[in-house]
Amino acid sequence: MLVLTRKSGEAIRIGDDIKIVIIDVRENQIKLGIEAPQSLSVHREEIYLKIQEENIKAAGVSQADITATLGDLIKKSK
Repeated sequence: MLVLTRKSGEAIRIGDDIKIVIIDVRENQIKLGIEAPQSLSVHREEIYLKIQEENIKAAGVSQADITATLGDLIKKSK
């Protein structure tokens, strides 16, 4: 994990298309501004995990099935 120190108003870049700006810092919260292409989904982690969970349910497969399939694919690629 890359750890950076930034002040309010400063930014970081991820590739050419993503810019993350520190908008505000207060006690134990940071407000971020994220500029990214519309084709790229940006979610808070808890929302992302919920979306993944719902997608798995909708596909009708269990987490164990997914884990087993991924394991098989990794073994075959070696």
